[in-house]
Amino acid sequence: MRRNKQEPSIKIISHRGASGHRPEHTLGSYELGARVGGDFIEIDLVATKDGRLVARHEPEISGTTDVAEHAEFADRRTTRVIDGEEHTGWFTEDFTLDELKTLRATERIPDIRPDNAAHNGEYEIPTLEEIIALAKRLTGELGRPIGIYPETKHPAYHVSIGLDLEPPLITTLREHGLTGPEPEVPVFLQSFEADSLKKLAENELPLVFLMGTEEHWQRYLTPEGLAEVATFAHAIGPNKNSIIGRDANGDLTEPTTLVDDAHEAGLLVHPYTFRSENHFLPASLRSSDDARAYGGFAAEYELFFQTGVDGVFSDHSRHAFLAREIYMQEG
Repeated sequence: MRRNKQEPSIKIISHRGASGHRPEHTLGSYELGARVGGDFIEIDLVATKDGRLVARHEPEISGTTDVAEHAEFADRRTTRVIDGEEHTGWFTEDFTLDELKTLRATERIPDIRPDNAAHNGEYEIPTLEEIIALAKRLTGELGRPIGIYPETKHPAYHVSIGLDLEPPLITTLREHGLTGPEPEVPVFLQSFEADSLKKLAENELPLVFLMGTEEHWQRYLTPEGLAEVATFAHAIGPNKNSIIGRDANGDLTEPTTLVDDAHEAGLLVHPYTFRSENHFLPASLRSSDDARAYGGFAAEYELFFQTGVDGVFSDHSRHAFLAREIYMQEG
């Protein structure tokens, strides 16, 4: 099913905000992503010791904050097993919200994004409530809807430590008018875990089942698996390599039938993650050997738009917006 190019329905999901230009999961990153063309603010949610929901890529925060520089928290460094993998560092569930607010965000991949590192120390760790307020303010200021796209991050792990993510998420959304068929701003809820999505179904909001490329995801990428997904979700968020893969040389291969198969099952398709630096691009689209330089990102977007995807997760919302504009105009 190829989309009519004149239909402006491809959504730009600002992945952790404009994370190609600001440290991820900060209010500065979220606001910039919206102002340069993003339709949704994408949020990874984890819990604090006192049950508040905050935005971090993982519960372990040594790579995205300056926590290691805080001597008062040195004794909280520990090792935890999350989804079968061992992690050592500092974890949000060991801090109250007030304590986390004393930390500042840092760039997660400074070798690739040194300009982002120049903003280290500028931003706090934001709460879900603060992000919702930002989305509502920007919706008013920009004159177009700016939605939110929260992910329950490692929900089974949070259940195991008595900090379930779904109840406070449901409560917060309801308190801010973001549940039901017509929320104040658009909302998608996402998770890699089906059980978490099923707990969120009462919100009457669209649910997105995220899927990786590892072996255990393969059954969901078939028509039969997608039919199963359609019983508990409204969309899929696959790794983009499941739509157009890469060969041994790092070049793009022919598209799979995943988008058409998902649409046939009644599911929207929002692949992740588009990034503009050479380090992340297919080999044939790299502009040089400089991993940090931008390459031919517009060509990659166009190839995926041609498959009929309904949205894209992007670290560079402006680039995605411009690529979408060009694609629509050329139709």
